Amino acid sequence: MQPSLKSFPIKKLAILVSAVITPISVFAEEIAVPDTITVTATRAERNSAEVPESIAIIDQKRIEQEKMYNIADALKGTPGVLIESTSGGYSSRMIVRGAGLKAQYGIREIMVLRDGVPITDPDSFTRMDFIDTQDIEQIEVSKGPGNIYATGSTGGAIHIISKSVFDDRRDQIRLGAGEEGHKNVHLRKSLMSDEGHAFAFTASHRKADNDWRRHNEFESNQFSLKGGFLLSDNSELETEFSYTKAKLNLPGDMNESQFEEYKRTGKQTDNDSAFKHSARDSEIFFFNSRLNVELGALTLKPRLYYNHWTHFHPVTGAINDTPGVDIWGTDLELEYAHELLGKDTLVSGLTYRQDRNMNAKKYAYADIATAGPVITSTLSDRKGDLLEEQDEINTVYGVFLQENLRPNDKLLIDAGFRYDHITIEQDTWSSDTSYNYGMGGYLTVPGSGGNSELKHSFDLFSPRIGVSYKLNQNFTLFGNIAQGEQVPFASELESNDDLKNATSRSIGIGIKGRSHTWQFDLNAYVSEVEDEIINVRTDGESIYQNAGSTDKKGIEFSGSFQVLKEQIAGQLALGFNYAYSDYSYNEFSEIVYGMGPPTNFDRSGNQLPFIPEHYYSINADYTHPSGVKARIQADSWGEYYLDHANSEKYGGYDFVTSVNLSYAKGPHDISLNVQNLFDKRYAVEVTKDTSGDKAFSAGAPRSAMLSYRYQF
Repeated sequence: MQPSLKSFPIKKLAILVSAVITPISVFAEEIAVPDTITVTATRAERNSAEVPESIAIIDQKRIEQEKMYNIADALKGTPGVLIESTSGGYSSRMIVRGAGLKAQYGIREIMVLRDGVPITDPDSFTRMDFIDTQDIEQIEVSKGPGNIYATGSTGGAIHIISKSVFDDRRDQIRLGAGEEGHKNVHLRKSLMSDEGHAFAFTASHRKADNDWRRHNEFESNQFSLKGGFLLSDNSELETEFSYTKAKLNLPGDMNESQFEEYKRTGKQTDNDSAFKHSARDSEIFFFNSRLNVELGALTLKPRLYYNHWTHFHPVTGAINDTPGVDIWGTDLELEYAHELLGKDTLVSGLTYRQDRNMNAKKYAYADIATAGPVITSTLSDRKGDLLEEQDEINTVYGVFLQENLRPNDKLLIDAGFRYDHITIEQDTWSSDTSYNYGMGGYLTVPGSGGNSELKHSFDLFSPRIGVSYKLNQNFTLFGNIAQGEQVPFASELESNDDLKNATSRSIGIGIKGRSHTWQFDLNAYVSEVEDEIINVRTDGESIYQNAGSTDKKGIEFSGSFQVLKEQIAGQLALGFNYAYSDYSYNEFSEIVYGMGPPTNFDRSGNQLPFIPEHYYSINADYTHPSGVKARIQADSWGEYYLDHANSEKYGGYDFVTSVNLSYAKGPHDISLNVQNLFDKRYAVEVTKDTSGDKAFSAGAPRSAMLSYRYQF
């Protein structure tokens, strides 16, 4: 079935429209205040209130109140964004409006950028290991399809903006130590010449023993050099080189009895897998250079980047050893200011990127305990026999164009598109021996190995039109219609060569309010996804297939109100964030694999697993003139189904609370950060495969970290 806007549930959309428009009558008009500037939605600097789509901005103040071991520390509580870390360290699993659900780990279907450079592969997988979370100025979240940054992505874009080389106010040294062996050391020092040239050096060390569960140590060492050069009065060049070495052990999931033991003791002593030595270790070199040249009405913004990384990744059944991936890319952007209907801007450009992963190998585990052919436990992560050797090249060519029209001071119209051509190529040699998930051990079938090729090309078209209208100084209405397309991941194509790219079409409307004492964003959306890529888990193995179509409807609210604003008593702001999600399969026939032939089960009408109907977060932020600051936040994740069959639910969690207390005096700042304040024992994720087995990923118990920061 070809999805169309006519097939959207009009009555339900009308109800959502009413829910969005009603709050206008609640507030009296006040004098507006300056708004936060964002660049992620449209590639042009703009106040967040006038962007005609749903966005969220996590600013420097919020980031400084978190320990920032992981971007999840900052993004938790953002409506429409579900983010958790099942293993700690840099690892996160993120879902934006349902996009990213198919991922077993990490981030997929969402474009993640750092200072405009994509760190998401052409086939949608994102590695977060080389992001220095101590060197972040702001995080911008643009939700939904059709984003002008988002190559081959339906979930939108996450833009991580680092501290500018031209900003010497961020120079600091930060020292932190806490429970579970947590350590954090960060240094930033910048220099500025009389001519305006700038240099900045940053170094970060993060470490955690995570003694509350086995095999979950983490360590990361990073440094970067940034240079900023003022070439003339109207041009500047910024360049960065960074290096990262990270080691992350993966603890694995628990079965139900192990999870009950964890809830009783607060310790995870084992996992429900024979593979006890899973890990993700990496070494990364990264280079980025961007130029900004103003030529009258035309501004040129070319960008060039290079990334080289190696990877050692023992997982279920195999040890992945990647000796080196080379990523080259460029983004040739231009901005043209003109007057078509008013003070208008045209943004356009070309994108090229290639990822070359050559000579990647998979090995059997050398040291194992067995019962017959079944592996009962790995004894080390030492490599054994070679199972597979693979060369992979992913290439993307893209063009983007967006016209930003301002007919008057109240009305703004954005209309544009992305077109991307993505090619995925693989040449694989495999031995006659492979890991058999059903048997649970290595199986040798003479003549089964050999050479194979995989080559797929996808043409992706992502148009979008958005309109915002300023009702008065405080309220802005917006609406948009957008389409985005999602390519399958290379390993997904290995499991199912017939996978199609997914297409998401969406309608969104909302209202944004800004004043001196309150602000809010309220929006509703309805989308339909054709050929959504679904992960079907059987005996621990992932098989991917397309669903016919998926309906997604939701409401998101984010707001804060300043209840206290006095020079003597201090300032107190209360915040509330909420997301309602109704995601269901319109057409989906799940193919279940077992001992017999594959069987089809009709899941049409069922809810998508793992997505809670209700997600909400509350927070309070207090600042006193003496330098005392406090922030408390409690997050709740509602119940959700465990599988596509909707056979069972997990209750989620309620009011998992974090608190930060700090005191600043001059250049000195000391803070105490406590995660999971009330030591709740819960699971951040529960899944159920087609055989009925459940897997539990534990949420971390209470932990505290004391930090000291000195600003130069």
